[in-house]
Amino acid sequence: MKKEYLMPMLMAACVIIGILIGTFCANHFGGDRLQIINSGSSRLTNLLHVIDDQYVDAVDIDSLVDKAIPQILGELDPHSMYIPASEAKSAEEDLRGSFSGIGIEFNIREDTIRVQNVISNGPSERAGLLAGDKIVTVDGKKFVGKEITNDKAMKTLKGPLDSKVKIGVLRYGSDKIKEFTITRGNVVQHSVTSAFMINDTTGFIKIRNFGENTYPEFLSALAMLSTKNTENLVIDLRDNTGGLLQAVALMANEFLEKDQLIVYTQGRKAKREDIRADGRGAYKKIPLVVLINEISASASEIFAGAIQDNDRGIIIGRRSYGKGLVQQQLSFTDGSLLRLTVSRYYTPSGRCIQKPYVPGQGLKYEEDLMNRYQNGEIYSADSIHNNGKAFKTRIGRVVYDGGGITPDIFVPEDTTFMTSYYKEAAMSGLIMQFAYKYTDSHRDELGKYKDMESLSAYLDKLSLVNDFVTYAEGKGLKRRNLMIEKSRKLFKRFIHSRIIYNMLNEEALMKYLCKDDNVIKETLNVFKNGEAWPKKQTK
Repeated sequence: MKKEYLMPMLMAACVIIGILIGTFCANHFGGDRLQIINSGSSRLTNLLHVIDDQYVDAVDIDSLVDKAIPQILGELDPHSMYIPASEAKSAEEDLRGSFSGIGIEFNIREDTIRVQNVISNGPSERAGLLAGDKIVTVDGKKFVGKEITNDKAMKTLKGPLDSKVKIGVLRYGSDKIKEFTITRGNVVQHSVTSAFMINDTTGFIKIRNFGENTYPEFLSALAMLSTKNTENLVIDLRDNTGGLLQAVALMANEFLEKDQLIVYTQGRKAKREDIRADGRGAYKKIPLVVLINEISASASEIFAGAIQDNDRGIIIGRRSYGKGLVQQQLSFTDGSLLRLTVSRYYTPSGRCIQKPYVPGQGLKYEEDLMNRYQNGEIYSADSIHNNGKAFKTRIGRVVYDGGGITPDIFVPEDTTFMTSYYKEAAMSGLIMQFAYKYTDSHRDELGKYKDMESLSAYLDKLSLVNDFVTYAEGKGLKRRNLMIEKSRKLFKRFIHSRIIYNMLNEEALMKYLCKDDNVIKETLNVFKNGEAWPKKQTK
């Protein structure tokens, strides 16, 4: 009798327990959250909600997102990027060409900030800082040591417009800290870093990047050169990594005839957009040469491609980087930025010069420049392989897509005097260190020379290469007499150029380097022989 009652009770108990277990599992493992995560494009958002709600440890979701987004974008292409809010301001300043700071150029040597140059008429110059000063305190606190990185120094010295900062410096010849109170001001970062005459008839303009100030600075440089009776023009875009499309389009417009195509962009969701010259450019008839190298990218390639495809001038140097993707910038509410590739740009002949890439293999993409060195392309035009599709310029010259702008005239990197000793000295930073130390301890004497020519002539009288070898030996670089003699010309050029830059400015540096630059020599030959206007190719 008892068994007859017991069995139904046990069955009822099992059903109740089953329901309870099922409810528990449903609530914890099978509920709406996971169903949502497993459906549609909201999976990532809901995944973050689940992690925030249920993960075993507390998680900084913002930090997790900052780390995850670049990984996602890396699966698209090498140039889509995410910029966290903490870095967005600096990224915007690079394009805007100005920031609020104290107005110095500096480097960090031996854990100490050393003032390289003081920007003319900037906050630091007005306060009394000098090139060569060592910054050792900021707002009364010690600011030296291994923790002082370039990034930390930039963030500390920059600040809100009209804010004040107290800088303590050690000046050469004194062991007493001298303090300056500096009111931060608007500091302009010039895109056009040099504009001068190479010879009696040839003007030279060096452009670092393309930002909001590039075009007005470029016009100012052209106007200055025009007063010097410039008959030929060189635009140096070597090492220029690009910038704003609008800036480079305005610049190209100065050289092209009305309705000539500068560039066009097109993407999956972005319809074709043509940018054409309006015919109002003031320099459509001047013989023109554009210099590029393997670092020249993006906007630099747009300019070089527009000049080459319209047969407007001659491109000299080495094959450019190969960036033909266009990014649109989007802002998030937290201040972070997304630069998403939305289209490709095409040169007037119709070629896209983006070099090949495999989504998700960003490291392999970045190794391309190293591969060019290893394959010999930097040293020989025969090593350039144009595997892309052939296109024709306005007058029928053949050009190729799929990997940068190939110059009309190739000039290899000169390795005539290169040795392993020189490479080690240069790559270790010892030459830069020596040049700075020499400058710092001889400022009074060097300061007597106010231009590149007189300072260079003075340096030629010294034996700085021998002084460097002794200095480097003291730093652990073993003396190699035969290699030193073979590379003596390179050592002299490097040391002298850095001292000239330390004492004068970037324009003086470029004037000095142009004196024995093989690319410049080739350029001057082009002008001399009347070959700056391309001619139709003949078989």
